Amino acid sequence: MVNTSGLNIRNLDFPALQTKMEEMGEKKFRAKQVYEWLWKKNARSFEEMTNLSIELRKKLEDHFFIDGITLDDQQISSDKTIKCAFSITGTNQVMEGVLIPTSSRTTACISSQVGCSLACKFCATGRLKLLRNLTAGEIVDQVVYLKNQAETRYDQSLSNIVYMGMGEPLLNYKNVLRSVELITSEEGLGMSPRRITVSTAGIAKMIKKLGDDEVKFNLALSLHAANDMKRSKIMEINDTNNLEALAEALKYFYDKTGTRVTFEYIIFRDFNDGIEDAAELAVFCKNVPCKVNIIEYNPIDDGEFKQAAPERVDRFAAFLEERNIIVNVRRSRGKDIDAACGQLANKNKVANEENRILK
Repeated sequence: MVNTSGLNIRNLDFPALQTKMEEMGEKKFRAKQVYEWLWKKNARSFEEMTNLSIELRKKLEDHFFIDGITLDDQQISSDKTIKCAFSITGTNQVMEGVLIPTSSRTTACISSQVGCSLACKFCATGRLKLLRNLTAGEIVDQVVYLKNQAETRYDQSLSNIVYMGMGEPLLNYKNVLRSVELITSEEGLGMSPRRITVSTAGIAKMIKKLGDDEVKFNLALSLHAANDMKRSKIMEINDTNNLEALAEALKYFYDKTGTRVTFEYIIFRDFNDGIEDAAELAVFCKNVPCKVNIIEYNPIDDGEFKQAAPERVDRFAAFLEERNIIVNVRRSRGKDIDAACGQLANKNKVANEENRILK
């Protein structure tokens, strides 16, 4: 059992860690050694920090703890997608991350919260109540584990990271940005920020804040309808962050960062798959340089929505392309293990718990 009575050392940035080392009577350079163990070598305990004296390791143990996650369950899809359920140290809370290997890239889809508060009607995660934000360390741990799986299981390097798992990243703003900093810094994983995409359901003031902070990573907006009435029907957040407010925020973001925005558009049968819907989307795309990812819908239990017919998807995409909009049609992966877009809901964890009780 990890002692969590002290201070979580991974919540300290480097200057704060230097200050703590000095307060403990240690030389400032010790902070660099500890920081490297935490973020470059991903140490899970102070005992692993073998270039530190036993005395210092004991001192660190007395003052701090290292938060983290543990693999609780893992499923592998027929298409090689890996879904991982992670337990959070010192709690009974579980969240999920997914490794998605394709012929051209290997992507880690990671969570930013345990559960979600937004309750989008098409998303299984939205039916879980929000338990808490993940720390920066818990977010980075998902990346480290999935990166190791890519290398050891598939002999591939991790090429991309998407914050598209459980939760709304912009409602955990500080920890998400800190995790990106750790993933991209030389003291951490050293990945390019251009290989990272943060996806939001659309919180206008926080999109503007991303612009003010001049972030280097990519931004994706879960749009799914370019009509306020339709979007509000499936996404309650549109009632307080409507399309006009989002358009203004996206223009601000682009002016500040120069980064093209991605619009994610899950396409539902007889709801948002018509040519009139495509025409509304084409108009909205004029607000800011962008591309559109049309995403196949992955059914969840109640059957309220259904997949759009392939010919309607193709016609929808062709309409946008004729208007010089960059369009990608994303076919979902990991559906057989509930690892596809909108399906993360700890279902296997719940099923295992139910089986345990029945036994």
